[in-house]
Amino acid sequence: MKPAINRLKRASGQLNAVVRMLEEGADCKDVVTQLAAASKAIDRAGFSIIATGLEKCLAGEDPTADRADMEKLFLTLA
Repeated sequence: MKPAINRLKRASGQLNAVVRMLEEGADCKDVVTQLAAASKAIDRAGFSIIATGLEKCLAGEDPTADRADMEKLFLTLA
């Protein structure tokens, strides 16, 4: 989970930068570039979290994890 947490922290910083850029009237291209980076970081964190859940589910480590539910979660990010 540590890599996912790090990605989310990075995305949080990037989103704060986007807000600041918009407030300061930054160039649209720069804002969109920063927003795309934040979006990608969030997506990767989500995939990482779901992959970890799938691994636990398939290994039988988490009896409450249902494969179909995990697949559904995965598809919500796609």
